[in-house]
Amino acid sequence: MGGPGCGKETQCKNMATKYGFCHVGLGQLLWQKAQQGTRRGQKIHDVMLQGLLVPTVRGPRCHVLDMISDHMLSCPDSRGFLIDGFPRELRQAKEFEHIVGQAPNLIIVFDCSMETMVQRVLHRGQVECRASDCKLAICQRLEMHYTLCEPTLAFYQQKNLLRN
Repeated sequence: MGGPGCGKETQCKNMATKYGFCHVGLGQLLWQKAQQGTRRGQKIHDVMLQGLLVPTVRGPRCHVLDMISDHMLSCPDSRGFLIDGFPRELRQAKEFEHIVGQAPNLIIVFDCSMETMVQRVLHRGQVECRASDCKLAICQRLEMHYTLCEPTLAFYQQKNLLRN
């Protein structure tokens, strides 16, 4: 867990390679879905451009939990899973535990300054041509991160699962 641009994806990729884990990057999965040109993809794209969270709930919208579980199931020989970018809010954490049947073994929290995160995401937006990595969307995502993630962090802290 951590704000946009704090290094979650980079570090998860490195750890997955080193330890033989399956990396499940929600941001990357959503970005791929948004580029597909489908109606669902367009909805995801629009939500991401606004810097908002793509809905987790099942129904006519995006099935975030389905995307995560599908990716996990595609790695049957994995020694474990590193999921980055999820959960962002307490409801997601509880729903994930309900579906998976257990709490995560560990939650790694990446922290860095807001200035660093903004600069990293702006750079990524230029390099990867991501329209969702613009200044307005980044500020919205940072605000949302700090607002929504606090209860989730407290939830996992109570379970003694957080590592900074």
